[in-house]
Amino acid sequence: MRTFNPCVLLVLIVTQSVPTQAADLNGAWTIDTGSCDQVFTKKNNKLAFQQDADLNAGGLLIQGKRITGTFQKCTIKSFRDDGSDMKVIASCSDGVTVSDVSFDVKISGENNMTLSSKEPVPVEMRYVRCQL
Repeated sequence: MRTFNPCVLLVLIVTQSVPTQAADLNGAWTIDTGSCDQVFTKKNNKLAFQQDADLNAGGLLIQGKRITGTFQKCTIKSFRDDGSDMKVIASCSDGVTVSDVSFDVKISGENNMTLSSKEPVPVEMRYVRCQL
């Protein structure tokens, strides 16, 4: 049984096909801005996860077509903008298996997004961008 992979959703958001309207989703995202310092760090001017990030709310790092979580890495394969919502298909790896995952992304403001998936079970996750 597949589990919801928030990394895939982030990868999808980053690669909007219309550059003039594309949201800049690059950066560090978590479910609670109060945990940003416990989840992320900056090393040599690059964002990275803290050693125990998965114990402190976890999160996503988005850099171009790459979305990285504490346990998975994803690359966006296709992206479709349906107005206020975006449909994304990404190839994700947990280090053992690789699978394609599809997600819906809704951006609400410059630093807020919601990732959702209908399969295998309906899941919705809200994320905020950390200011590091």
